[in-house]
Amino acid sequence: MPWLGSAPRWAAAAGRWGCRLLVRAAVSGAGAGGASEITLELPDNAKQCFYEDITQGAKCTLEFQVITGGHYDVDCRLEDPDGNVLYKEMKKQYDSYTFTASQNGTYTFCFSNESSTFTHKTVYFDFQVGEDPPLFPSENRVSALTQMESACVSIHEALKSVIDHQTHFRLREAQGRSRAEDLNTRVAYWSVGEALILLVVSIGQVFLLKSFFSDKRTTTRVGS
Repeated sequence: MPWLGSAPRWAAAAGRWGCRLLVRAAVSGAGAGGASEITLELPDNAKQCFYEDITQGAKCTLEFQVITGGHYDVDCRLEDPDGNVLYKEMKKQYDSYTFTASQNGTYTFCFSNESSTFTHKTVYFDFQVGEDPPLFPSENRVSALTQMESACVSIHEALKSVIDHQTHFRLREAQGRSRAEDLNTRVAYWSVGEALILLVVSIGQVFLLKSFFSDKRTTTRVGS
């Protein structure tokens, strides 16, 4: 069974129909805190589950967003090691859920596209476990940080915020591009359909007008 908590940290357990993963970013090593950022393709009528070993008391956050496909919605379900449902949402475009692990064990979260019959979807998710390790080993000491260390910590936090904003902007750009391409395809098909209809109507009008001006000869039978 593949695990998110083992090396490599990210892994997926294919459902009844295997799903092809597009790993968007490597995952940080297993430490006090870690995060998994993965973009996966979820075919129609498919279900994809992931597993993570979490220690009791760890604060976890699951965030996901549908980038392309259908109505841009997906079903999501999160369970604890005993199978109790911690989070369950149906047909959500995006959402974020934060919880604190109540026990040690393997937590499972799944994305389902079983309600869709024809369209496959692309789903991005970010699963964060625990807190990030301190930038400096002595950051949690009793004495105050030096001015240089404080500046480094502030810059580090600012860069993390920038990375998060860049990720959200990339997702919005990808979703907007998908919508624009879908709209462009529909407009192209509509234009071709209109052109064919105009052609058929024009030909029909030509034949109709021609029938109005055609010389109809009638024959009269003269009796003897």
